[in-house]
Amino acid sequence: MACDISMTEAPAPAQSTYLPRNAIDHMNPFFFRSHAHAHSHNHSRYHHGSKHSRHPLHSDTPSSQSKPDDAAFLQTPVPRRPSVQIDSPVQANLAMPVASTVVSYNTPPATPPLAQDPSKTISDAIAWCTARARIPTPDGSEYFLHIYENAKDKKEHMAFVFGDAIRSKSLDKVQLNETEMDRVKRGAYTGRLRDTVSEDLQNGASTTAINYSTEATETTPLTRVPLTRIHSECFTGEIGHSARCDCGEQLDEAIRLMKAEGSGVIVYLRQEGRGIGLGEKLRAYNLQDLGYDTVMANLMLNHGADERTYEVAQAILEDLGLNQIRLLTNNPDKIEQIEKDSQIKVVERVPMMPKSWEAIEMGMEAEFQVKEGAVENKIVKGKELDKYLKVKVERMRHIITIPSGMNV
Repeated sequence: MACDISMTEAPAPAQSTYLPRNAIDHMNPFFFRSHAHAHSHNHSRYHHGSKHSRHPLHSDTPSSQSKPDDAAFLQTPVPRRPSVQIDSPVQANLAMPVASTVVSYNTPPATPPLAQDPSKTISDAIAWCTARARIPTPDGSEYFLHIYENAKDKKEHMAFVFGDAIRSKSLDKVQLNETEMDRVKRGAYTGRLRDTVSEDLQNGASTTAINYSTEATETTPLTRVPLTRIHSECFTGEIGHSARCDCGEQLDEAIRLMKAEGSGVIVYLRQEGRGIGLGEKLRAYNLQDLGYDTVMANLMLNHGADERTYEVAQAILEDLGLNQIRLLTNNPDKIEQIEKDSQIKVVERVPMMPKSWEAIEMGMEAEFQVKEGAVENKIVKGKELDKYLKVKVERMRHIITIPSGMNV
């Protein structure tokens, strides 16, 4: 398939206003404050305990023990049970070694074949799937929502998976001492779950593996490279009906296209406000109301123009076995970041034209109707949206054709 990464539809204007991603990070005072704060903690711990103690940063050999204070800082605040995906048998206080458990485990007939790859364990991965469930939608279709934990941050990122051919390797992997019902609870099954729990069982009896079965379905293999959308969380655009951006419209359009094709993946990253968080995003909105554009507002808050990262997205795509994708995006930086230092290849860029601009280009602006909230029908329009999109074209390299004669 011919690659559309040449991006010849609408070359970026030759203007000096273009800002590379995170162009002023090296001047960001927040970075220096955070760095100095972290260094001061290490300095005080290791220099004031003993006048002869050496600073760990100058040590010739790495420390064999973890630092309690650092571990407490990095640990997820919510208590959790030991997991074989991120804890060794010793850490999990389990006597049975991993290898013997895997060999002796009889895979239930309703769970998928589990090929063990000794060259790379889940604990080596950046992200791993912890749960999966079927989500029905109002039009009668459905997808499987996957929840991912990761080694980069404390957030739960997600993947909307359409079709049965795309599966998570980390979810399907056998865990220590798990039962068939354990696998059902976390979604490591094939087909669809049957409603087999009787009223007696719901009134106090414990659910056992006998009550579990799946309805076998014929898995249709992928006939083409799947559509993929790497989408960053936007509370204001997706939930708050904001007309400052088209994020909600893009998410709904990605869902519609993947339903139509019968397969696809939306990787949903918890990177609100291009990585600066919701609170800082609202501060940027106030600056935008004064007349600053979306890029300058971020810079005035000592943030980069775009602080998003894509290592977790790469790990999720690799876990789902997607080495080739057709990416729904207008952002060339996203293509570059997804392909960087990975085996993932974007074989086609599928553009996402804003519906209001598309109506102008087609001469249907008079018939254009703004729609809110409903999946597949969300359409945004407004002067603030037009200004936002124009800045993304002129200053952030986004590949969108600005309608001729449009005044912003």
